Amino acid sequence: MHSVDRYLQAGTRDNTRRSYRAAVEHFEVSWGGLLPATADSIARYLADHAGQHSINTLKQRLAALAQWHISQGFADPTKAPLVRQVLKGIRSLHPAQEKQATPLSILQLQKVVAVLEGRAAQAQAGHDLPALLRARRDLALLLIGFWRGFRADELARLQVEHIEVEAGVGMSLYLPHSKGDRQHLGTRYRVPALKVLCPVQAYVQWIGVAGLARGPVLRRLDRWGHLGDEGLHGNSLGPLIRRIFDQAGLTDQVYSSHSLRRGFATWATANGWDVKSLMNYVGWKDLKSAMRYIDPAASFGQLALSVAAPVPMIE
Repeated sequence: MHSVDRYLQAGTRDNTRRSYRAAVEHFEVSWGGLLPATADSIARYLADHAGQHSINTLKQRLAALAQWHISQGFADPTKAPLVRQVLKGIRSLHPAQEKQATPLSILQLQKVVAVLEGRAAQAQAGHDLPALLRARRDLALLLIGFWRGFRADELARLQVEHIEVEAGVGMSLYLPHSKGDRQHLGTRYRVPALKVLCPVQAYVQWIGVAGLARGPVLRRLDRWGHLGDEGLHGNSLGPLIRRIFDQAGLTDQVYSSHSLRRGFATWATANGWDVKSLMNYVGWKDLKSAMRYIDPAASFGQLALSVAAPVPMIE
């Protein structure tokens, strides 16, 4: 690979490259479009799929086609007035409520953690290392993911050598790059030690029982409980989290990895965090992104019929 191509590839996230490739293939192969495309053909492509795909999916397809044309040195047809007008019409004729992950409440988090702690204690008493590893890994995954409001890909990229723990105070986690870090400058996140539902304790217990000194924090465990060297992939965290919730009896809602992020945002709002502080902590760059995760009903506090659980105290 030419050095220029290598750096260009490094400048785009893996998930983005895969989704863009699939979108271009869908336009060219599945639909039969020709590249480079005209504004008219892209408008017809949008119209043909308006009733099948969400507006966000169509916009993602447009972004992929735009990137292909620009990278190949062609004018971008997706910016043509015709395409914009068709997209506006689709949004008007096919309104759809955006699907969002169910936020995980503190009470639900407490329930899941209690179940996992019970399994860990039972496994330790029975000298069942595979069961102990699974329980400790899942606890670290849930508590770090919740209290840091991490995305699935951020959790998957955590490395032991990039984490510093200060007993009784908290821990520092460094990510060389993430979705919000467009310049790839790296971001350091801090997590406080808590008296209950503590992410720091969960992390220390997990790497202790797993014997981890470096490499991925969250790793695969096969059906026999053997710990792998490779980290969990971001796409696998959603099914894993749903399985953890199902096993804890939380089957009334559909949860995903984003349930942790939305759950923390909802908890923070209910406990007096202003939007700016929440954005700084989680890493949102714009207000629109933050508001997608916040449940406005939580702001009614004591006037609401459903009162938030007590706030875990920071040591």
